[in-house]
Amino acid sequence: MPDKESDATVLLAGTANLAIAIAKIVAGLLSGSTALLAEAAHSVADTLNQAFLLTALHRSRKPADARHPFGYGMERYFWSLLAAVSILVLGAGFSITEGVRSILDPQPIAAPQVIYPVLAISFLFEGSSWLRAIVQLRREAREAGISIRKQLRLAEPAVKTVAFEDSAALIGLLIAAVGVTMAVVTGEHIWDGAASIAIGVLLMVVAFTLGRDNKAMLIGRALPAETRRGLRELIGGTPGIDAVVELLTLQLAPDQVLVVATVDLDDSETTGAAVEQLAEQIDRDVREAFPMVRHLYLDPTPADVRQRSS
Repeated sequence: MPDKESDATVLLAGTANLAIAIAKIVAGLLSGSTALLAEAAHSVADTLNQAFLLTALHRSRKPADARHPFGYGMERYFWSLLAAVSILVLGAGFSITEGVRSILDPQPIAAPQVIYPVLAISFLFEGSSWLRAIVQLRREAREAGISIRKQLRLAEPAVKTVAFEDSAALIGLLIAAVGVTMAVVTGEHIWDGAASIAIGVLLMVVAFTLGRDNKAMLIGRALPAETRRGLRELIGGTPGIDAVVELLTLQLAPDQVLVVATVDLDDSETTGAAVEQLAEQIDRDVREAFPMVRHLYLDPTPADVRQRSS
């Protein structure tokens, strides 16, 4: 269900962005508005990004194999990182370049009456896509019992990217509308170029934020501290475990986590059968309490031995 919902969210965003990009390009060429052309570049970049995100969703679902024993979940972060680069190069790069050119050589806006209907329709389409992403994030946050802000940080990369892109798109449309209006009202067409540069800076912020988050996941990021604390308490509270000496976690995907726990066993749990039974119980309890844990490895090591070797 979550995977299908993420697919639908990305498909809706891609369809909306493609239609909007075509409308913005036509209106931008007819009116000569640099801000509108900057928004067109933004929508083209977003459309390309939806292709990256769909690729990420489908490739990350490939089953584990001999070369990738923990699966392909991290492909989501790689393709999402490419989407961030696309926003930076295609969106921000074009917007800032065109804005500077427009300021150095300002041109009057030829047909402002074409611009406002396109901006209004774009806002409607972008708003519907943004609303779907936010509804999904709110539902997932409610199910996880966390705030939507925290869910945005932990969410499926594709849905997070759509939410950030659409938020930037809505703000960018407002900036374009202000720039065009000021240029028409004052006759100072520098406002149009300034709006284009502002849109470019906005896209740079979005690209940096998404790129930073995906880089952290590709390098290998642990679960949040409170989740690690819960895992440690659950494992350490199991009868037969004296202490959790070390707990290592690695997030392979939003719903796929690797956990390695070094535990000090109770002196009574020394036989092979007892250790095996204890490991099965911990594995069962952890997966029930934390469904995202796909791989759990227990390393029975006495605490004093661990301390001597460190």
